[in-house]
Amino acid sequence: MSPYDVVIVGGGHNGLVAAAYLGKAGAKVLVLERRPIVGGAAVTEEPWPGYRINTFSYVAGLMRPQIVEDLQLGKYGYETILYDPQSFVPFPNGTSLSLWNDTEKTQKEIAKFSAKDAAIYPKYEKYWDDVLDLVEPLLLAPPVPLQELVGMFEGPQAEELVRELFLLSAWDFLNEWFESDEVKVSFATNAVIGEMCGPRTPGTAYVLAHHNIGVLDGQRKVWGFSKGGMGRISEALAASARHHGVEIRTGVGVRKILLRDGKAVGVETASGERIEATVVASNLDVKRTLLELTPAEAVPADIRRQVERFRTRGAALKFNAALDDLPEFTAAPGRPGPHHRGAVEIVPSMEYLEKAFDDAKYGHFSAHPFLDIEFQSASDPSMAPPGKHVMTCFVMYAPRELKGTTWSEFKPEAGERCLDTIAEFAPDIRQQVTHWQVVSPEDIENTLGMTGGNIFQGDITPDQIFSYRPILGWANYRTPIPGLYFCGATAHPGGGVTGAPGYNGAQAILEDLPAFKKG
Repeated sequence: MSPYDVVIVGGGHNGLVAAAYLGKAGAKVLVLERRPIVGGAAVTEEPWPGYRINTFSYVAGLMRPQIVEDLQLGKYGYETILYDPQSFVPFPNGTSLSLWNDTEKTQKEIAKFSAKDAAIYPKYEKYWDDVLDLVEPLLLAPPVPLQELVGMFEGPQAEELVRELFLLSAWDFLNEWFESDEVKVSFATNAVIGEMCGPRTPGTAYVLAHHNIGVLDGQRKVWGFSKGGMGRISEALAASARHHGVEIRTGVGVRKILLRDGKAVGVETASGERIEATVVASNLDVKRTLLELTPAEAVPADIRRQVERFRTRGAALKFNAALDDLPEFTAAPGRPGPHHRGAVEIVPSMEYLEKAFDDAKYGHFSAHPFLDIEFQSASDPSMAPPGKHVMTCFVMYAPRELKGTTWSEFKPEAGERCLDTIAEFAPDIRQQVTHWQVVSPEDIENTLGMTGGNIFQGDITPDQIFSYRPILGWANYRTPIPGLYFCGATAHPGGGVTGAPGYNGAQAILEDLPAFKKG
């Protein structure tokens, strides 16, 4: 008799979601996390005394409301702060565009650049609401085959909708809606963020849809902060899991998945401890799981080839800093201002964004990078000492492998390039920065175990979603090895702090666990 029903490899947020649901259902669950803290990418750390930094993942909004309710996360400290404005985009000529939660306020902003675009904006919002009505029910469920998904689009506009979502680039999609480049680029950031793709890459219209599924305070298509940092989400999940009897061990890495008669029966830790379980669930990506932790002979050759082809290319780095004060933007003088309470997007034009990607295609960090900047301390003073602030920047494009150099050598230059880029729009930024760190794709891979430094555990383009994720024929959270399951972002519906892969993986295990117990 195995001492555990389920052992989960990796205590990232999806692993904790899976553990909590399994524990709630009565399973005896053990979570093993290699790092000294749970959360994976959803952690908050203190690299400098008093400054709380979201080292990796940095924004909330995608966590599915059903999970928040089912696991009573509010009871365990989960609380969010809604961005408003959602984003602020300054331009080199001193103008700017803010996207507010209020449609009419956003229309007024857009009208500064195009009256036509302002008039069509409510229709654009309605378009995404209709898409979400279709997509949202599919998130907390096994992925449907792509042909069935396409068949769900009904009515005279069905074929056009399929074309727009799955075939178009963000560039072409936004061109069909808007005429102003400033307006288009303000929406285009969500179509490429985290992906080794440019706005002209076919399929990026779907990536835009993926990043529109956020729900906070009852509002859709929105982003916000996790009060106290992203680590609070993971801490709440861990507390809920423990409440349901789950055992969580940190500082315990896994080096091997144990098999007996071709079935997963437990794990071997980095220290050599063997832990048996009825089933094993991996919160790691498909490559780590099937190519590294599993004996080569256990995975059929054709499956291995599919896994090897699954794209896990890192595209971004994090630039985190401690500040004496908030920087002052030329396009919006004064501090603090409303623009400090949401995302500041340094992305002057669609062409700028595409050229930033061009550099990365050939192995270089972007000469002029795109930066998505947050100052959480402006909305949440708990993140910094009194009167001080923190800044976190998601920076693209940063390929995992650099041509002609290494990340250990290049990180200082990357940091300087980030500061130079911000200074073009906020000239006093260097006066405010007291400490900074660069977290490279190599750091993301080595610290979190995300192959290639890919923050989504694999690209979320149309060829790697739904029934294609992670590989065709194995998209239902089960693997070719009986008793071994996926419960992380490598599975449907993919990356972001949604909790959905953990929920879905747990449901698959609960369907099968009685059969395993009998066997």
